[in-house]
Amino acid sequence: MEKEKKAKSDFRYATGDVKVPWAAIGENVNIDDVVEVIRFLIPTGEDTVRYNERFLGVEEEIKKLRETSRYATKLSLADKVKELEEEVKEFLGVKYACFVTNATAGFGIGLKFSGVKPGDEVITPAITFCSTISPALEMGAKVVLADVDPRTLNIDPEDVARKITSKTKVIMPVYIGGYPPDMDAIMRLAEENDIAVVEDAAHAFGGSYKGKMSGTIGHFGSYSFHEVKNVNALGEGGIVVTNEPCGEDFPKARFVGFDIAHPIEKWLYDVVALKGKGGYYSAAGNHSSTEIQAVVLLSQMKRLTDIIEIRKKNAEYLNSRFEGVEGIVPCPLDTDEIKSTYHLYLFQLDPDRLRGDIQDFKKGLGERGVTQVPHFAPLYRFSYMKQLGYDTEAIRRSCPNAEEVFLHRFTHLPLYPLTQEQLEYMADNVIEVVKEMRK
Repeated sequence: MEKEKKAKSDFRYATGDVKVPWAAIGENVNIDDVVEVIRFLIPTGEDTVRYNERFLGVEEEIKKLRETSRYATKLSLADKVKELEEEVKEFLGVKYACFVTNATAGFGIGLKFSGVKPGDEVITPAITFCSTISPALEMGAKVVLADVDPRTLNIDPEDVARKITSKTKVIMPVYIGGYPPDMDAIMRLAEENDIAVVEDAAHAFGGSYKGKMSGTIGHFGSYSFHEVKNVNALGEGGIVVTNEPCGEDFPKARFVGFDIAHPIEKWLYDVVALKGKGGYYSAAGNHSSTEIQAVVLLSQMKRLTDIIEIRKKNAEYLNSRFEGVEGIVPCPLDTDEIKSTYHLYLFQLDPDRLRGDIQDFKKGLGERGVTQVPHFAPLYRFSYMKQLGYDTEAIRRSCPNAEEVFLHRFTHLPLYPLTQEQLEYMADNVIEVVKEMRK
């Protein structure tokens, strides 16, 4: 009779109830560590005397709490990480979810399981954060930059179609600001050309496209829980998802290929390569996530719906103020089929109706004390593209929309929970700056 297989899991120390155990934690977290974490998360304000008095009371209560309990005995890849992954699977309606260090790690895992190897081509939008293409470049793949839709700044499927070749292995659509790209067109191109789709849904956790959750439409999707996102995992974090059978091997992809279910002879585990599409093998990385990150993200997920609703209302208010103002192109809002996460307000000007462009606008708005974040620059403008041998001038010419919106039309306005006074001040001054640009 075949020996029963062990349950698959990530590798971990913890030898159980024995006379000489090997603990999962080398040095336990103690009272001092907990106190310092609280001090960091809730730092002193102007009234340091009052703060220190109250903090002393907090420290004393924590010590009393310790008398009734014990310290955590596992800090990485344990029950809370599993709980988070189960919550995410249910929330998104996917078969597999894996909590990793960041969205970039998730992109890399998706590319590896898609069989990307040196020399293959990966198509991404010209406008996105640099981490979208970092894993492909590290793998030795060629990044092909497609132009963007000038209305949404998401990847233009028509330009993707023009740039597909026999070497194209993956298309990576991006949800800029949380607004979905044209996923129907992307998936159609992928199916027609036997290409995998890895969604950069870094901004899009909680959004949807035609009844499907953003990031779950392609073969793989990855979300970011960096500190600036709508919800975060104590500063960093990512989740990669799939409905593909290879998702069963996500734990191996996350932690250096460890296979504890099938140990080699006279050892605790095996280390395996990841098998991608077409039978191509690649080595796994180390993208382990911590229990405390999972605890925080589980907590923030409970208020995600409310967070998105606040951002949506802020965007709707700004649109109501900007509608009909000559020269302003308001942010695209939800439709019956598309639900954004409103991570960013996608603000555009029509410079043909103004004396000046977005550069003049940004300067004028900054002088009035209104912050706006003018990212993202087209990737071909960064040094590393030229340093890695790309003909950046040729790429620029092939992406006229990306160049135009970056230089002349596009910026971001904040949508996080602002006061009504701040929203009104921002709207008033946006309108005033644009009026001055019409004179």
